[in-house]
Amino acid sequence: MSSTPPPSGPDIYSVARLNREARMLLEAALGSVWVQGEISNFSRPASGHWYFSLKDRDAQLRCAMFRQRNVLSRVTPAEGQQVLARGRVSLYEPRGDYQLLIEHLEDAGQGALQRAYEELRVRLAAEGLFALERKRALPAAPTCIGVITSPTGAAIRDILHVLAARFPAARVLIYPVPVQGAAAAPAITAALDLASSRADCDVLILARGGGSLEDLWAFNDERVARAIARCALPVIAGIGHETDVTIADFVADVRAPTPTAAAQLAVPDRRVWLQRLAQLATRTLAAMRRALVDHAARLKALQARLQLAHPGARLLQHVQRLDELEARLLRAQASAQRHATVRLAAMSARLQARSPQLRLGELRLRLAGSQDRLRSAMRAQLQWQGNRLDLATRALHAISPLATLERGFAIITRGSDGALVRNSQDLRSGEQIAARLAAGTILAEVTGTRE
Repeated sequence: MSSTPPPSGPDIYSVARLNREARMLLEAALGSVWVQGEISNFSRPASGHWYFSLKDRDAQLRCAMFRQRNVLSRVTPAEGQQVLARGRVSLYEPRGDYQLLIEHLEDAGQGALQRAYEELRVRLAAEGLFALERKRALPAAPTCIGVITSPTGAAIRDILHVLAARFPAARVLIYPVPVQGAAAAPAITAALDLASSRADCDVLILARGGGSLEDLWAFNDERVARAIARCALPVIAGIGHETDVTIADFVADVRAPTPTAAAQLAVPDRRVWLQRLAQLATRTLAAMRRALVDHAARLKALQARLQLAHPGARLLQHVQRLDELEARLLRAQASAQRHATVRLAAMSARLQARSPQLRLGELRLRLAGSQDRLRSAMRAQLQWQGNRLDLATRALHAISPLATLERGFAIITRGSDGALVRNSQDLRSGEQIAARLAAGTILAEVTGTRE
């Protein structure tokens, strides 16, 4: 007996099965998505869940946001509000309704601003504008405080009140700027640059009261952030409430949760300073008293030591010593004088023995004897020489031509050159001659010669 397979038929889904698989397909295929639209038909039952529709011009979408999610939301849906929702596409099986299960909800405009805020924050952080090492310390006691804020807002009133109460000695210089709207960021940037270039202040407070993200957006502007970074003065950011955090807070040297807190950080509390001054005065007075007591004790000890080592007492102790030294000095002087007198007498005697006058007397006697001997020798020499001269004179006279002349002879010389004439032939007629006789000379002219 053969068996045949049962005829195959179509796979028939139940409604529940179809909705379940459709839900699984939707959730697996699309996952988490962002959807922007306008809220309508908003309801919030006793369970705390939110139910509404998101619609645009062409379609609408059912949405649900369960209580465990919506308690964390910063946005409370309102009819006609444009929102940006993140959630999972799903299907409500009992009714077969296609819906979006929302996990996060934000205002549509605020969401765009938030993304721009996050992008700028990440970029500036990567550039190092938020680095702790570039943060500057605040002055301990500023003499002038610059405040960049709206001159009509509540923030400036709070700041001035705190500064006047805490540290009235500091001057306050206000740089009025708009803190909201399109003109706010350029004005705040210009004020920061002006305060930096003028350097009239010791510290700057950049402040604004609370508001929405759109209201505070000027302090998330890149121009403001870079102006804070290049400012030469320390900057305190006191913007919004404690939960509001702007880009300016990250770049500033110090972030304060509120404008009032910024003013408190900018100046010391005068009450604390006065209390500290009082403590210092008390400590100084106590230290001065201790110092006076110590100095008084030292003075008393020094006075006692001075009594023991008084110069008058030491002088009295050395009076006798001085007398003894004086007596020894007088005795030494007398002994030295006697010794000097004996030495002077001995040296006088030696000087007398070697006196130049005695030597001169001896030399005078020797000179007188030498003169006598010299005169006697001179007379004898002169007499001897005179005798020799007489003998020579007589001998010379005997052979002298003058003797011949005395016998009648003459010596003839030429008148022109005085040459002795020995031959008559040496003369010419008319030539002048001189004839020396024994007594005198005859001058004549030659008239003729004979051999």
